[in-house]
Amino acid sequence: MANHDYYKTMGVSKSATADEIRKAYKKLSKKYHPDANKDKDAPENFKQVQEAYDVLHDSAKREQYDRFGQVLPGGNGPQGQPFNWGRAGQPGAGPIDLGDLFGGGQVDLEQILGGAFGGGGGRRQTRRSARRGDDVEVEIEIPFQIAVNGGKHDLKLDRGGVPEELAIKIPTGVETGSVIRLAGQGHPGANGGPAGDLMVRIRVALHPLFRREGSNLLIDLPVTITEAALGAKVEVPTLSEGLVVITIPPGTSSGAKLRLRGKGAIDRQTKERGDQFVVVKIMVPRKPGERAKELLTELAQVEPQDPRGGLW
Repeated sequence: MANHDYYKTMGVSKSATADEIRKAYKKLSKKYHPDANKDKDAPENFKQVQEAYDVLHDSAKREQYDRFGQVLPGGNGPQGQPFNWGRAGQPGAGPIDLGDLFGGGQVDLEQILGGAFGGGGGRRQTRRSARRGDDVEVEIEIPFQIAVNGGKHDLKLDRGGVPEELAIKIPTGVETGSVIRLAGQGHPGANGGPAGDLMVRIRVALHPLFRREGSNLLIDLPVTITEAALGAKVEVPTLSEGLVVITIPPGTSSGAKLRLRGKGAIDRQTKERGDQFVVVKIMVPRKPGERAKELLTELAQVEPQDPRGGLW
């Protein structure tokens, strides 16, 4: 891909609009980014795309490049163009053809200007002023289940009026406040410098059933008075394995926690999965029928001593 024709590098014509140049830059940056392209030429190609875009997206630099074949050191606009004489050598009469001055043929401006800029030439000046692009930070909300188990989530961006969609890989166990770095997806660099990074800050959506404490998951389980008193087998949802059957021991009190080992979230440091705790909630009928009242009255007469006895 190596060449010094910025238009050829970007794959656009010399009459390309700013929007066409921006779209070409986004496409080529993705294609040659070293994180995505392992070809040995990818870093150099990526650098050339950055350098070409830095010139062509800037109207003043592009004008200089179209006129002289490169961006002259010392400025971006008319004040930085040292060769702005008329054909008779008078200022303001319009640009001249440097081939007329030097007997025709191609003129190397870097050789002409080398002495005026310490012998380094315009290309060396550009290298010294290369600057990395700024980082960009965005915030997204992801589903609770993807945060626990990991997966992919689509991120929609609007870059300079151009909509773009990125598929982000969400690692297992992320929490609200976690940040995922996408290298080279931030603002483009200046003078051939690398692009900045895109910092994606995570916000985890609430789940209608589950809540999370570290790598453990908790879920409330409503049970009847008789299920708690006599014991029972009931189905309980898990986040990754669907419904499972658990045993409620006889005499289980409201608030008791039943453990399901290895059915929680993966700890990002230990890489081990936590547990799921089933929190028992005894549900008392708000308006018991007559028969239920009779049975509850009989139960009250045969119950053991007051459970609050001596507590206070």
